[in-house]
Amino acid sequence: MIADSIHYLDAILDAMAVEWPDNRTVNIVCHGHSVPAGYFATPYVNSREAYPARLHRIITERFPFAVVNVIVTAIGGEASPAGAARFVEDVLCHKPDLVTVDYGLNDRGAGLAEAEKAWRSMIEAALERGCKVILLTPTWDRSYFTRDENWKQLEDHAAQIRRLADRYGVGLADSFAVFREQVRKNEDLVGLLSHVNHPSAKGHLLVAEALGAFFLPR
Repeated sequence: MIADSIHYLDAILDAMAVEWPDNRTVNIVCHGHSVPAGYFATPYVNSREAYPARLHRIITERFPFAVVNVIVTAIGGEASPAGAARFVEDVLCHKPDLVTVDYGLNDRGAGLAEAEKAWRSMIEAALERGCKVILLTPTWDRSYFTRDENWKQLEDHAAQIRRLADRYGVGLADSFAVFREQVRKNEDLVGLLSHVNHPSAKGHLLVAEALGAFFLPR
C-alpha cells in the first residue's frame, strides 16, 4: 500500500519540531535527472525555482526550529540505471533521512524493465539504511500535444512508479496526476513548461506542493 502522506514521515516531522539545543540536522536528498537538477530551458539552470529549493522553503516556513539540508544529487540527462549505479556513493553517503527519486521523464529511453530494476535497487538500498523514500511520477512534456508513443511511454512509466510505491509501501508524489488535474482545470500546459520537457517555475511549484503534503505540522 502506498504510504499515507499524513503519517509516513512522523519521525522526521517530530525531529524537525524539536528546538535548539536538542534538535538535530535533517537531511533530504533529491535524486534524479534534469528536473530536480534545476534545468529549465536547457542549458539554463534555475535551481532556486526548482522543486527541491521550493520544498526547502515550504519546510522551513512550516518548521521554523528545523535545521534542514535539501541536497540535490540529480544529473541532467541521466536515466535511472545510471542513477542506481551511483546511489550508494552519491546519495546514501549523505546519511539521508529521506530520499526522493525522479527519473520518469528520461526512463523512456531505458525501457520499463530496466527502469523497474533500477528503481527497485534504489528503493531497497534506501530502506535497508532506514531512509524514508518518496517516489515521483514524471512531470509532463510536449508529447501531450501529439499523444504519440513518447506520451504513451510516459503514462506507462508513471503507472509503474505508482506500482512500485504500492509494492514497497513508500511515499508517492504523483506529479503526473497533478499536471493532469491542472490541465483539466483549463490550465494551459505551455504555462507549466519552460522547455519541451522541463517544468516552468509554476510547474516546479506544483511538484513542491505535492511533496509538501508530507510535511504538515501537527
